[in-house]
Amino acid sequence: LQRHFRSKPSYMQLVELLQDVSYRTQLGQLLDLTSQEKDKVDLTKFTMDTYKRIVKYKTAFYSFYLPVALGMIVAGVTDEATFTLAESILLAMGEYFQIQDDVLDCYGAPEVIGKIGTDIQDNKCSWLIVTALDYANEQQRETLKANYAKHEPDCVAKIKEVYKELDLEAKFAEYEASSYAALRKTID
Repeated sequence: LQRHFRSKPSYMQLVELLQDVSYRTQLGQLLDLTSQEKDKVDLTKFTMDTYKRIVKYKTAFYSFYLPVALGMIVAGVTDEATFTLAESILLAMGEYFQIQDDVLDCYGAPEVIGKIGTDIQDNKCSWLIVTALDYANEQQRETLKANYAKHEPDCVAKIKEVYKELDLEAKFAEYEASSYAALRKTID
């Protein structure tokens, strides 16, 4: 950054943006790590509000807003309203990306997505578990509580069975459609 931009008028704005996004990303990482304990499953910490804050700060600012905002600064954009609109659109895109990633972690073929999903085993606060907890009946909640964050294949299968009973793939499709429509409305 110093080598290429130190002499540019936008240098301090670039530095401040990088510092701000780095701080936000660290907060997101902290939220992610404190939402799950290594040896204890506490599904009461898994709420949609917590999930969205993790996604916003850990993923959306860093992966979506930062590169575009850097480009806007380098291009000479100074209008605050333009930055605010870009942030709104890009944070929504970041949320969609992470939710899609969570769904692929559970249902995606490893040879297609390039990884073996382990969110269930790793006690991750993912969109699937949060949504399942929002819709689950008492018996399904007990199944989730008894089997989440366990590495045994039968435990993972029981979690996925609850996800299937709750038709989370259809709920994702609904989210995807509404997210797309909201993005289009904001962009248009």
